[in-house]
Amino acid sequence: MNHSSDLKPRIFPILGAGSPAEIDRAQGIDPNVTMNRTKITEVGRDGAVGYLKRSPTVGYRLTQLEYGSIEFFQKLVMTDSLGNVGQDGIDLNDFKTPYFDIVSYITDDDDTFIGTIHYPTLRTSGFSVSIADPQATIERSFDFIGEKAFTWQNDNKYLVVNEKVLGSAGDNTVVFGSAGDFTQIPVKDPDTNGLSDTYILRVVHVDDSAGTSSVLVRGTDWSYSDGAKTLTISSSVDASDTIRIWYSSSDAPTVQFTPNDSDPSALAGESADIFMMVGDPSGSEDRLIRLQSITLDVALDREDHREIGNNDVTQRGVKSKTVTITLGRLLEDFTIEEILRDKLGASYGKIDVEKFVDNITIVVKIYEDDTKTTLKYGFMAQNLSPSELRGGIATEEYTSRENALIGESLIISKDNSKIGNIT
Repeated sequence: MNHSSDLKPRIFPILGAGSPAEIDRAQGIDPNVTMNRTKITEVGRDGAVGYLKRSPTVGYRLTQLEYGSIEFFQKLVMTDSLGNVGQDGIDLNDFKTPYFDIVSYITDDDDTFIGTIHYPTLRTSGFSVSIADPQATIERSFDFIGEKAFTWQNDNKYLVVNEKVLGSAGDNTVVFGSAGDFTQIPVKDPDTNGLSDTYILRVVHVDDSAGTSSVLVRGTDWSYSDGAKTLTISSSVDASDTIRIWYSSSDAPTVQFTPNDSDPSALAGESADIFMMVGDPSGSEDRLIRLQSITLDVALDREDHREIGNNDVTQRGVKSKTVTITLGRLLEDFTIEEILRDKLGASYGKIDVEKFVDNITIVVKIYEDDTKTTLKYGFMAQNLSPSELRGGIATEEYTSRENALIGESLIISKDNSKIGNIT
């Protein structure tokens, strides 16, 4: 059997300069594949003619403990730079076109490697960050969608992704084997799909000078010789460009999972601050106090398209984005309602919910620990509009209050100046 400690999850950005990484602090991985097969019947026949097979629908949910790292968000948008100090923050538009593979390397209780579970070309359809109570562990969850799912086993048991940085413009080959660029040797995909050469699954060219990347076309841009164990790139490449290669192998990849012992094991609600204001932050706002819970939820209404004659998704996009932030508290004062009415500190005598403003900003800052001396990263949602106000009480309980706000924008960054510059 396979125990959770022997399942090694890893994410591989496909395009862009984003490097692969293990998936840290995962608490649950829940993929689901719907086969989308339609039974075909006809008049005059008892029983089915057969089944029309459409592409499966893959849903992949991942839950993590918050550990103060922006890295996984960066991998989802295929970058190692966005969101860093001095760089632009990650915004929701950055999730439109990126796609990535998530794999799990599987070993049994006898330390025998079983195989690799591979979900290719996933896209982000939503994520959330939640603090259930002041001392609860901060949790993150992610939802991905796709159309394919593979299990690699036996001679093909390892999925390998290797990169070669080219040394010169004429350096257009990648050699596999003990004396080559990579020791892991490609093994032919047994599903040939009508192709004579299925040793290499995908080749990506990252153009260093142009800052672009593309999936190369088999037979047009590259070819592979199993006899010579050599991949040859026929499209134009330059020195410092990167060639990224996907293939299955009997040989283990150099890295499957590297435990992250440098970041906190997990962070609780006491390591976060929440700020709320009307309009742009001034930099001197006070944090919200007495909050009992917060949930930041992002839903991306994706519109990904195929084309006639092709079974793969060829166009990726997001029709709409919805950011929902829900704040829970025990009723002590009406500070939040005063902010929503834009009357904070005005000693205003009446709060009319119909007069709530619709340009609220909420900033969530995640620190290294409860001393809050080191900002790890944070979120800023702007132009939020109140959507719901709830409150209730039960016998022998204190009155609760819950405010929900919705919007369409969110910035994720390690740089305090990108998330309101609140000090």
